[in-house]
Amino acid sequence: MTTAPVDELRAFELATRDLVGVALRSLEDLEVSLPQFRLLALLQEQGRSTSTHCAKVLGVAGSSVTRLADRLHASGHLARVADPSNRRIVALELTPQGRKLVQKAAARRRRELGQVLDQIHPEQRAICATVLATLHERFLDRSLEPSRRVPL
Repeated sequence: MTTAPVDELRAFELATRDLVGVALRSLEDLEVSLPQFRLLALLQEQGRSTSTHCAKVLGVAGSSVTRLADRLHASGHLARVADPSNRRIVALELTPQGRKLVQKAAARRRRELGQVLDQIHPEQRAICATVLATLHERFLDRSLEPSRRVPL
């Protein structure tokens, strides 16, 4: 049970909802689904990875990653690359088109966040940024496995 006052919890819940909204709006009108984008974002962050690794990080079955990769390969957003040391291992990596799509979503997020942050006094923004950095550190501290960060 938490010792944080209800009004503080509610404020963080609202902020979470607002930030998830920013993330989801950044994906509007893109040519991929949310699950497909999550795979692309993971590959952008971690680089070339096996389907097995991607499935583990995304918390989905390997067959789900295979289906996502099939669609993203067909649309030109990701490539399958054979491992030169073991031809049975196939890795996934972003194509320039996939990288551009992830960057486009990130730019949309920064633009929307920037518009809102511009309306907040610089001192308040700095305090908020410090609190958010601390919050992020605490979430990392709680994670037993750093690879479990969920890309969105």
